[in-house]
Amino acid sequence: MRTSYLQDQNGGAGLHVAIIMDGNGRWALARGLARIAGHRHGALAVRRTVEAAPRLGIRTLTLYAFSSDNWQRPPEEVSALMRLLLEYLRKETAECVEKGVRVSLIGRRDRLSPPLRGSAEAAERATARGRRLHLRIAVDYSSRDSILRAASRLPSGEPTRDDFGRLLAAACHAPAPAPDVDLLIRTGGEQRLSDFLLWEAAYAELYFTPRMWPEFQAADLEAAIRDYHGRQRRFGTVPEAAAV
Repeated sequence: MRTSYLQDQNGGAGLHVAIIMDGNGRWALARGLARIAGHRHGALAVRRTVEAAPRLGIRTLTLYAFSSDNWQRPPEEVSALMRLLLEYLRKETAECVEKGVRVSLIGRRDRLSPPLRGSAEAAERATARGRRLHLRIAVDYSSRDSILRAASRLPSGEPTRDDFGRLLAAACHAPAPAPDVDLLIRTGGEQRLSDFLLWEAAYAELYFTPRMWPEFQAADLEAAIRDYHGRQRRFGTVPEAAAV
């Protein structure tokens, strides 16, 4: 019953939910494990989230997997993260095809290894017809850098927001502009955007949870969606009752 309530409230349009998957390293260190162990457990949370998203009315899911600033991390951790992403794409592509999940990588690609770029492109081709969920994985992603690259390609004249949105999508290798973010979730207890989807999340509802990403369950995603549906979104206007 709870799930059907969420679907009904969505109105059939489909939500765009973005998640900053924070807390992997801290979760591992608190258990005496290497940081990469937290990232591996975090990959299981990705699977749980992708499986739960469609039944909660989510049609676009953008996950922050690796920011452009993350290149500053220790080389061994960066290498392990890239191997984990490559492993995820190779293992999950067939299941994404089966479940109607379309996969896209957004962000720079020139600094990714050839095997990772190849696997990303293969996953995008294989899942291109998926309509149940659009899973966007942000890798080597910086919102500010993407905005700068898009701005550098502006033609003369007065561009519209739609025009700029198309340039922004092209700047981060997105197949097309995604819908504006409805709900942005950050796990791990921190409360900042960390250069993630700054243009697309202009009117997003923000939801912060202390739950570390490896512990994130379908029930946590449902709680965030329920909280979202309890909010009043005004987009700069006033409620009808107050305007009378």
